[in-house]
Amino acid sequence: MCKKFVYGVAVSDYNFIGREVETKRLMNNFRGGINTILMSPRRLGKTSLVMRVCEKLKSEAIITIYLDIFGCKSEYDFYNRLASEILKQTASKQSMWLEEAKEFLYRLTPKISFSPEPNSDFAISLGITPKTHTPEEVLEMAEKIAIKKGKQIVVCIDEFQQIGEMTDSKHVQARLRSVWQHQKHVSYCLFGSKHHLMSSIFLHRSMPFYQFGDLIVLDKIPSAEWVEYIVSHFADGKRTISSALAEEICSFTDNYSAYVQQLSWLVYTQKEEGETVDESDIKQATDDLLATNEVLFMQMVEPLSEYQLNFLRALCSGVTKDFGLAKIREKYQLGSYSNINRLQKALLERDLIEKRGTELAITDPVFAKWFQRKMMF
Repeated sequence: MCKKFVYGVAVSDYNFIGREVETKRLMNNFRGGINTILMSPRRLGKTSLVMRVCEKLKSEAIITIYLDIFGCKSEYDFYNRLASEILKQTASKQSMWLEEAKEFLYRLTPKISFSPEPNSDFAISLGITPKTHTPEEVLEMAEKIAIKKGKQIVVCIDEFQQIGEMTDSKHVQARLRSVWQHQKHVSYCLFGSKHHLMSSIFLHRSMPFYQFGDLIVLDKIPSAEWVEYIVSHFADGKRTISSALAEEICSFTDNYSAYVQQLSWLVYTQKEEGETVDESDIKQATDDLLATNEVLFMQMVEPLSEYQLNFLRALCSGVTKDFGLAKIREKYQLGSYSNINRLQKALLERDLIEKRGTELAITDPVFAKWFQRKMMF
């Protein structure tokens, strides 16, 4: 049975909406061996888009490899994750994994654990360290496999901003690019959820990954597409919602994909088959959305200083620039003029705010609404 609305995980098929232009562009890049950088704030569907393209290319002579490196805290954490996923996802059979691993990486002492479930995945620990393998040995492995198998490979790396948080990050990035840029049979799709860090890696001329590939900035899906999706999915569940109320869902969530799905689900579950959504249902669901995310939002504000909280209060009050003006600093208690840059830098690094042209804004639209209710005075 298809779930009517899905959030918190990558979506596909019935729950995937729009992105025709981005899908075509990404597929063309994968087929053409073009490196791609995919950027957007959180909750706009980057992972879903990449996985959809990978699924569409399964029937073609392209091997797509997906890995999430969020848990990688060091350079060799990354190399172990990269190598294990490349080997797992290119092995001819699960039973052939160890044999192929030894062919492409020497001096391995792998530990493999299998689940008792017959169709489940298996976990790998390769034990790659600076004493056993150089970075180049690991980074060249995908190219060797592609040549051996006569296939084109696309490596899709989620949460790539983790590379920017590693010790000696710039040198790590330089090592990656120095190998990857010369590969003829492997291309890379690099994307992540921390917009500030991704920008610092890919948009600064002094950084190794500057102009590494085709930069795609993922925008929000238009309301018109969301309204059609919401109305039709309610109808599939034998419930009715008007276009106007579906539009309210889009407005409250600022068209952020994961939040549109979550709020739609909260509205949907309030009604039984044959019932129609009314304004009170939307109000209750928006309250529930804020309450559901409150623990997360509290964790986001607890480490902040009073000055940082005041900066967010200024943003919620409609101030988007000129924070250094005396009247703004005094009204919102932001401290000295020299304090403004420190506040902006700290909040940008926490991904709580983002730059939109010459102005600043709170990154997460639902967090902004929660903050207005709970933290303003």
